[in-house]
This record gives sequence, structure tokens and C-alpha cells, in this order.
Amino acid sequence: MKLAILSCSPDAYSTRRLKEAAEQREHEVKILNTLKFAIDLERGAPDLYFRQKQLSHYDAVLPRIGASITYYGTAVVRQFQEMDVFCANTAHGINNSRDKLRSLQILSRHGIGIPRTTFVRDKKDVLPAIERVGGAPVIIKLIEGTQGIGVLLADTVKAAESIIELLQSQKQNVLIQKFVAESKGRDIRAFVVGDQVVAAMRRVAQGQEFRSNVHRGGIAEPVELDDAYVETAIRCTQIMGLRVAGVDMLESRTGPQVMEVNSSPGLEGIETATELDVAGAVIDYIAAQVDFPEIDVRQRLTVSKGYGVSEIYVPEGSKFIGQTILETGLLEKDINVLTLYRGSKVIPNPRRDRVLEPEDKLLCFGKLEAMRDMVPARTQRRRQPHVEHLEH
Repeated sequence: MKLAILSCSPDAYSTRRLKEAAEQREHEVKILNTLKFAIDLERGAPDLYFRQKQLSHYDAVLPRIGASITYYGTAVVRQFQEMDVFCANTAHGINNSRDKLRSLQILSRHGIGIPRTTFVRDKKDVLPAIERVGGAPVIIKLIEGTQGIGVLLADTVKAAESIIELLQSQKQNVLIQKFVAESKGRDIRAFVVGDQVVAAMRRVAQGQEFRSNVHRGGIAEPVELDDAYVETAIRCTQIMGLRVAGVDMLESRTGPQVMEVNSSPGLEGIETATELDVAGAVIDYIAAQVDFPEIDVRQRLTVSKGYGVSEIYVPEGSKFIGQTILETGLLEKDINVLTLYRGSKVIPNPRRDRVLEPEDKLLCFGKLEAMRDMVPARTQRRRQPHVEHLEH
């Protein structure tokens, strides 16, 4: 395999370890500075130049895109994708994860546990927003901060107001988030590769510091994760459209609460804490994908007219509850179940004797007309009644 690692920091621990792991497995690997590419566009012939020379062929690309170059970096990754080069993380997945607000919006939609969060711009909305997340203390986050930078703890409502006003005056977009007190300055980092958690560590903040990031002085220790944390980490990675990710979770009374999904997770902290070859797991996964690539179903939808992919929801009271997939008659209607989503569990290629439960979601491929008849009309979330008022 010929592998390109996209990185502006060839001497960084993570970049060096990935190169070393690839070389140990006798792959050809080059570290290419993401900012040294030129993107050429022509009808039917997308191309890339590196340091003024046409780029040679690569089998796979491993992006290590820093937050400061997200726009250009994802443009380069997207060009590799258009050239049919396997990318360990896609431009779409990187963009989803890089914006904290966007990532939480996506995870919330899919029923993932997250700390209660609000995003406001008008000064008048700040106090009600703080009340809605449970009152002070609250966490205030810059939407595009990394490594704990731009994450502040406000102990009082007054302090929160002052911090938010200052940040907004500097044209910074901020999130207001519930402070999960029971986490006690600790969080979990699960390193996901493909459909597996290959390593996990618990990070513990030191002294008066509430941020547990290793870059902020936090201490890391290996941890065995419960199934709920493993399933949440894998599902988050898939939902965000990533294949390699670090998923940060708080340990709350109600189970895992996801803070962030990192598309360029560092290796030093987790390899040191766990003594596992995480870099090797990443390289092995990429090599396997190059040898046996996944088919993007969305690119094959036009092959058979009238066929496609859709999601079928099984609500409370559905006639399908208690039936096996075979008994539902889906197969007789030429509808194949690709994946079953049940809570935080992802069950690919479920057995035909799998019994359906309330709130199951079935990702299906088949006749669109037949599936359309089975998808219930969208229902709006029921809201608490409120007093109508005139808008000024």
C-alpha cells in the first residue's frame, strides 16, 4: 500500500508514530504538507499538484488536519475523494466534527446522550438559556476550540454573563453547556477505528483545573469500558461520517454523555496510558480497506431505477413490534434490512429471526415506493403549553 499522511507537523508524535507503524508493516508512506497542494479542476479530470509537481498515485490518505486549516485541508481531502483515493476520514466527516455546534446538533438528532447545551446570540437570551441548562455553574465553549482551549467554567450566572458578553464582543461564537458535576474533572477518551474501540483511557484533571485534557496537565490512565460506552463511541463515529476518531465522554448518572468527536485524535496520551499500538491499528484498518473497499451505496442508487436506501422507524403501537424481521413481510416486498439501530446499539446485517422492539430504526435498501408507504409521517416533538405573546 502507498499511503499519504496529510500533516503540517511531520515531527509531531502522532505523525511520527503513524509513519513508523506503516513502515514496520512494509507499506510505502510519505508525509505531505497539506498546505503545499494545488487543486486542479477540469471536466472529468480532478487532479492534485504537490510542490508544483503532479501528484503520483496513492492508494490511501490519512488526514491529520489542524483546526486552523480546516477549510483548505478538507478541500484537499475532498479532491482525493474525487480522485477515488481511499480517505481514512472524509472531508464531510471532518467538517461535521470540527464545528462543536454542528456535531452536537447531529448527535442530538440521533438520540446520543449529550450535556444539555444552548447557543444564543442576543444578549437578552443569555439568562433564560443558562436557566434552561440547569443554572450556574455552566461550561462556556468556543465552537471551534481544541485541546481544552476556549473552554471556561463559570461558577455564577453573573460570571457567565460577563464571559459570554466579552467573547461575543470579540465576534466569537459560544455554547452554554450544563456542568456535569458528578464527572468531577474526569472524562473518557475512546479511540475508534472502523467499528471497534481499539483503546480507551480516563483523563483526570489536576489541582483546581476542571479540564481533563492531557494538554492541560490532566493525568491519563487505561480503562475498560462498559458496553454502553463502547457502543456510544462507535455509533458517534459512524453518525459523524468518520472512520478514525477520538470520542470524549463524561461519566454521568444517566450514562455516557458525549462532549466531542475528534477527527484527528492525538496518539501520545492514549498510547502512553494503555501501552497499546494504536497507530498500528489505524494502519491495519486502512490497509484492509484498500484491499477490500466498502461500496458507497449512495453512489449505486441509479443502477436500478426505483430502488434506494431509506430508514423505517418502529414507533410505540406499531404492528411490527414483537414480530421478527422475516414475519414483517419486508423481504416479500423486496426490502432488505441493512442495519438495525436500537438505542445506542448498531446491529449490522441483523438476522431474520431478530424480534423488533419499540423505537427500533431499520436502515433498508429496496423499492422506494414500498418503503415510502411504510414510513410514518413526521411528528413534531410535543412542547409544553406556553402563553402566547406579541413579538416586538
